[in-house]
Amino acid sequence: MKTVKTSCRSCHGGCGAIVHLDGDRVVKIQPDPDSPLSKGRMCIKGLKGIELLYHPDRLKYPMKRLGGRGEGKWGRITWDEAYDLIAENLQKTISQYGAEAIVIAQGTGRHMFQHVPRFANTLGTPNWIEPGMAMCFFPRVQAGMMGFGAFSVVDYYSGVNPECILVWGHNHDVTSAGGECQFFIQDAIKRGAKLIVIDPRKTPLASKAELWLRVRPGTDDALALGMLNVIINEKLFDREFVEKWTYGFEALCARVQEYPVERVSEITWIPAEQIRAAARMFAGAGTATLEWGCAIEHTPNTMQTVRAISLLMALTGNYDKPGGWYEGMNVLPSPSHNSHLLSREQSLKRLGEKEFRVMAGAHNPFPSAHIPTAYQAMLTGEPYPVRAMMLFGNNGIMSNGGAQATHEAMMSLDFISSMELFMTPTTALADVVLPAASWLELDEIYAPPDLASHTILVQKQVVRTHECKSDEEVFCELSRKMGLEYGAETPEEIYDAQLAAAARLHPQLERLTFQKMKELSYLQIPIEFGKYEKRSGFRTPTGKVELYSTLMEKLGYDPLPYYEEPPESPYSQPLLAKDFPLILTTGGRVANFFCTEHHQIPSLRKGHPNPIVDLHPDTAREHGIADGDWVYIESPRGRITQKARLSQDMDPRVVNCEYGWWYPERETQDFGCWESNANVLTTMGPPYDPSMGTYQLRGLLCRISKNDDRDT
Repeated sequence: MKTVKTSCRSCHGGCGAIVHLDGDRVVKIQPDPDSPLSKGRMCIKGLKGIELLYHPDRLKYPMKRLGGRGEGKWGRITWDEAYDLIAENLQKTISQYGAEAIVIAQGTGRHMFQHVPRFANTLGTPNWIEPGMAMCFFPRVQAGMMGFGAFSVVDYYSGVNPECILVWGHNHDVTSAGGECQFFIQDAIKRGAKLIVIDPRKTPLASKAELWLRVRPGTDDALALGMLNVIINEKLFDREFVEKWTYGFEALCARVQEYPVERVSEITWIPAEQIRAAARMFAGAGTATLEWGCAIEHTPNTMQTVRAISLLMALTGNYDKPGGWYEGMNVLPSPSHNSHLLSREQSLKRLGEKEFRVMAGAHNPFPSAHIPTAYQAMLTGEPYPVRAMMLFGNNGIMSNGGAQATHEAMMSLDFISSMELFMTPTTALADVVLPAASWLELDEIYAPPDLASHTILVQKQVVRTHECKSDEEVFCELSRKMGLEYGAETPEEIYDAQLAAAARLHPQLERLTFQKMKELSYLQIPIEFGKYEKRSGFRTPTGKVELYSTLMEKLGYDPLPYYEEPPESPYSQPLLAKDFPLILTTGGRVANFFCTEHHQIPSLRKGHPNPIVDLHPDTAREHGIADGDWVYIESPRGRITQKARLSQDMDPRVVNCEYGWWYPERETQDFGCWESNANVLTTMGPPYDPSMGTYQLRGLLCRISKNDDRDT
């Protein structure tokens, strides 16, 4: 028996794990009490990693499609044959249409996240896509960069406990995916932190909150502006910080007068006194901080929503101070994305570059293409043809709005390759399938908290099963096969280059290599606060926190946040609401799964066997539905079924369904992906956020009925 310390990446967090091996077989996983982040705790997904590692349905070796696309007929091939097939088809696409005709898509931000754009740039395509760039996390990143010059996170590390934590659209005690993990907020509550929770559902955190604001889905921008109105008009802001360190205060004061609390109450369905109480409680705390999640990034007014919410931290002076937000230490720079290999001419061909300039424009050092525009190019050839696609951990039929449109677009392509752990509804459409290594089977370095890193963690290749490889290995090997200048023969060379860059920023890391990091398992540097004072300003054009964004103004967007009614709501589409009278939110998740993953893991599925739709008892009674009944949920775009859970805490006008549901146990090649998939109900269509290209995933219209046909 031997043990290995590593980091779990069953989500994109990094809980410390101790892996026990009997010979070369993993027999036990337990939390690492020495981990600086999780401190002896892990969620159920990581603890059940052995079931994932040795699951009989894992993809085990490369395969090529034998029958028609989606028929499920496969033949085993070698890795060399797989590389030859991929290289031949990519080179054919490039010679006929140009490299921009290839889309490289990835899923969640795990080990390969920074390596996929590196490969795309090396290949010569500007069309790298990842759902989070417009719909999850990166709008918040952009708001931080534009407003504060950095992305910041909650200080759970200094020993100063926040007096007040504002939790906005984030259910992270159950589904945390960040490096802080879900445990720190519970620790803070035990130490006396008071909570304000903003969520349409009464989440476990909302049950512990001093104030729970049950917001109408899609109106978070109005609520933030209403809270800013209270803080400004009641002079609850930090006058010294605002006068010395912010830009555009007078303009913001004028803007928030458009959002008196009574108007905001009508928009959000939250009583006016609750809005005032939340603003006063947050502004009146000695130390206050903000936890926010992707629920606020699912409307076509995403950028202005996250900007408005972020300004609460500026006005209250809780920025880069103990117990508030802290600005990142950036202990580990990202690996080189090989941006120098992508010509200016190619960069300007990025799909969405002209329209959605914050996400895809040239000013962004980490730009991505616009996903709906990419799929439209597959179908229409406009603005130019897209004919090939490479997928790395991307289950787009489940994760993209408008599942049907994603399927149709992929069916139209000349070539698709997919690298995955299991066969998924999306991978089933590929021409070449590559078996991906799990978190226990690969080497990587990771620096949490995301983009505010002060800790370096190591993943270690504890074992290898079958012919699985890490995505990073494939990028190196395929580039070498195609004669591309990838800049590394092995992933370890990239990690060593990252650590060398870290040493240039932090001399105490001198001579640190990946092999040395494997011995250390994790490494931290002390957090410094008030960094803007030491460097005489913020990393923004004005050197101050930009309440009025000069960059947004320069790019042609409103420099101040504003409210916009969701394009599909009872107020914007009253005629449609007559047929679809309920408001749908589609983000419900549970601890057992991560996005669309883990539904085939026996113990995890046993703990949550069916998708759940939350309804108020009065709404259910009106439609003849009892607790535990199967329910049809229908939008103007499609119909799915999930199992009813009745809750007095739901607004009777709102329905919440779970995201990411498919049925890996089904013998059909679509794995039941049309039955309970929330994105059958959504769309990737316009209108889009003007700067980020985000589309509407929440606050949509729906109707429900009892499903008497489903075997319960």
